[in-house]
Amino acid sequence: MAALIELKYFNTFWLKKIKSITDVTPGQVAQISSWDAATKTMILSSSWSVNLVNVGQETTVNYTEAGTDYTWTSYVVSLDNSNATTRIVLNDLPSVPFTNSSTTTVLLGKIINFDNIPQGYPVSISDADDDWLLEESRIRGGYNNTSVDFGVKAYLVEDEPNQSLKSSSLIHSGIFNSRTGVNQTNQFSVAEDITRTIDPANGSIQKLYAEDTNLIIFQENKVSKSLIDKDAIYSAEGNASVTSRNLVIGQNVAFAGEYGISTDPESFAVNGYRKYFTDRDQNVVCRLSMDGITVISDYGMTDYFRDKFSTATTGIIGGWDAHNKQYVLSMPQPEVIGGPENYETLAFDERSKGWVSLFDYKPNQIFSLNNDYFTTKLGKIYKHYALAPNTTERAVFYGVQKNSSVTFVFNGAPSMVKNFQTINYEGDSGWKMDSFKTNTDLTLPITSSVFVTTLEQMQNSLLINRFKLKEDKYYADLVNGTPSQNGEVVWGSSSSGVKGFFGEVTMSINNSGVGKKELFAVSTGFVQSS
Repeated sequence: MAALIELKYFNTFWLKKIKSITDVTPGQVAQISSWDAATKTMILSSSWSVNLVNVGQETTVNYTEAGTDYTWTSYVVSLDNSNATTRIVLNDLPSVPFTNSSTTTVLLGKIINFDNIPQGYPVSISDADDDWLLEESRIRGGYNNTSVDFGVKAYLVEDEPNQSLKSSSLIHSGIFNSRTGVNQTNQFSVAEDITRTIDPANGSIQKLYAEDTNLIIFQENKVSKSLIDKDAIYSAEGNASVTSRNLVIGQNVAFAGEYGISTDPESFAVNGYRKYFTDRDQNVVCRLSMDGITVISDYGMTDYFRDKFSTATTGIIGGWDAHNKQYVLSMPQPEVIGGPENYETLAFDERSKGWVSLFDYKPNQIFSLNNDYFTTKLGKIYKHYALAPNTTERAVFYGVQKNSSVTFVFNGAPSMVKNFQTINYEGDSGWKMDSFKTNTDLTLPITSSVFVTTLEQMQNSLLINRFKLKEDKYYADLVNGTPSQNGEVVWGSSSSGVKGFFGEVTMSINNSGVGKKELFAVSTGFVQSS
């Protein structure tokens, strides 16, 4: 464990000796023999010594042009003393050029720019020919001179300098108080009592959720909660009494059930006191509420989630639909190269205690705001349950029109072999039956999209395979056009129906420009098969 020690830590500064500027003599005046505006170069008189000028030295030019006196200040960028001439390159030229250079002088001053001065080297100071640097904390670097003020406190850390990953540990920063101006959010002192280690056998911590005065901790294989700013003290009888104390993270208490959030924290959603999440390792969907953890995937969907979670790829997304009051879950599935997106998106309804809908969209994120439901896709935000202006189209997900379908299972008198003879529905016009299946895998597709709307039309087309409207209810016969089975003799199309123990029917509606179309009930008529 790290220890805290107090050190008197001096504020220091660097003393630098650079031999290349020790020969500069400020105040020397030189005469200019010529100058070049293109290269910003001045050539001094031949009698000038290069030892009296250096890089970064201030240059002040005094000259008279057209009867006006000018003073212009610059500094030396570089210099050259080859060919028996002294050439100095300045950082700038005067705004008013001078033409009579023979009567113009330049005053060389102190070093004012250190950008181009060679840096010192941290070598042995015993070598008098080299530049050197020295860290010093005393004024002028003199022996026993006054030192500068003390600096910050230092922390003595663990002897092992390598980084370590503590995936099952928590640490809080210092306090933040805007009223008093205290901000210690960047301080994480392990010497203070602000850490808590959760059982590492349950995997890494994937999600934290603060609820009232509790911190709910989601590990890969376990869910637990820790008290915040309080602790529980147990009596001799084992009864717990909660007390406040100077403790950031109190006792950790695990919820019953060996369920966690695996490595899918994006599946977490919350509504009120209910928290929803998935456990891919256990192939279940869970709800954490006041009564503990409940496996909501067991509500008629055990086999479904067992199959889908076993093949799901990374990126399971969950969120709360505030418009329909449902938990929406999207599970990506393996895709074929070059094929469409493969996914399963569905919703859980607390009022129905079941999974009520499958959706034809794959979101990147799910969230709700002010009772409106939003998802994101490829960097764009989409609002659901909202029609576009001047349109009646529904089920448009991310710009793509989708159709709606509902599947029912008929299983009256389950022990009896039946002939399903009719199919009926109550609702708006426009619905059609896509298929009717039985346990014998017979399928009767109905492709007609023309619907009878009057009694006269219905009487004139009794044997046409489509829905007929009578007394606000749509009827249709199930015409059996399949080959005979087990030696049965069937003459042409027969309206005797479809034989089987149970029937499965799929109804669909084309949402393009039809507006709202409701389906209230679907029924079938059957007789006992001989």
